[in-house]
Amino acid sequence: MTEANDASWRRRSVLRVAPPARARKLAKVPFVELADGRLQGVVSSGSDVERVYVSSVRAGTHAVNCSTNNNRPCGGLRGSMLCKHLHALADEAVLQYGAAQVARYLRVDVGDGVDSGTALLARTDARHEPGPAAVVFSRFLRHLAYLEVPAATTAVPELHWFPATAGVR
Repeated sequence: MTEANDASWRRRSVLRVAPPARARKLAKVPFVELADGRLQGVVSSGSDVERVYVSSVRAGTHAVNCSTNNNRPCGGLRGSMLCKHLHALADEAVLQYGAAQVARYLRVDVGDGVDSGTALLARTDARHEPGPAAVVFSRFLRHLAYLEVPAATTAVPELHWFPATAGVR
């Protein structure tokens, strides 16, 4: 695809494609998104390479959840104490989307000086509430499947998320 065609495609897209705020490493937090009224994602375990945690923070209420992909609760999430997985998720979200966008999405009044997810979480009144770990983990697995799609020079229907619309410039 040439640069001119690429620019044309971006103008015709239904949704704006935005680059990450800053580059991030995917080993610790391979999946992070602002979706379904939550900051949610998958965080690798620090002690077991075969275990991942699904962590989330609900927008507005700031209810938090952290459990393994098979719904075992995180041992570090106790009372008002947030686990390291939630801090890692929030830090990566700030790298991916920027502190202002994450704060706006979660409806956190941050003022000035918040430049990390940990600092952002400190401004919430978080409390534990069970969340949909299976849905988030399934979404992560679906995104991983896209990595296995063979390279092609023609359009791949499964990856055509942003259909062109007539008359949009």
